[in-house]
Order: sequence, then structure tokens, then C-alpha cells
Amino acid sequence: MRTYTPEEAAAEIPALREQLARIRSSRRALIESSERIADAVAADGGGVSGSDWFDASRQLREDVTDLAQRDILLRDADGGLVDFPAEREGRIVFLCWSVREDELAFWHEQDSGFIGRRPL
Repeated sequence: MRTYTPEEAAAEIPALREQLARIRSSRRALIESSERIADAVAADGGGVSGSDWFDASRQLREDVTDLAQRDILLRDADGGLVDFPAEREGRIVFLCWSVREDELAFWHEQDSGFIGRRPL
């Protein structure tokens, strides 16, 4: 597993803002199109056309896979919350950032989560 310094994690933030917006959008589109398909199947046994479900599914898979390959942990897609593995005093911790925050400013222990965040 890759670990990030605070500077390395902070450098990811501009691209993450865009990527997390795409993830939220794709997730919403996937849910909406799934509901529409389910309604159509219940009404007439099928006949739904369009590629929005497949497009949203593909985009969501690409973005989530990309985060996983970079060892960035998506904790809350809707809230735009991610963790970056990091080392602190010889142990693995997480640098924690949300799209609601201007900059990376918090970290937490592996077992404490968002509620246990501490300032950098």
C-alpha cells in the first residue's frame, strides 16, 4: 500500500474535486436510471432503451478503480470524503479530506474514522 505525505495528498486535491464530482454524478445517474428501468419492467416487462445506465456504470467503475489503484480510500461518495494512507510516528494513519474543506488539514488513526480527526 502506498503512503502519502501531507504534501503529496494535498497535491491530489484539485483533481480529486473533479473526480469526486463525477463519482457523485455517475452514482446519481445510475440510481435514477435503475429506478426508471425497474419501473418500466414492472409496467410492461421491459422495452427500456438508452445507454445512460451503462455510461454511468462505466464512468463510476473507472473513477472508483482509479482511486483504488492510487490507494486513495473513498469513504463517502455523496459527502466527497477520502482518506490517504500515511505514516505517523512509525504507524499507518489516514490523512482525511472532504470536498467541503479548502485544504488537507486533518488526520486520524486507522480505527477512529472521521469522528477521531485531529489537526495536522
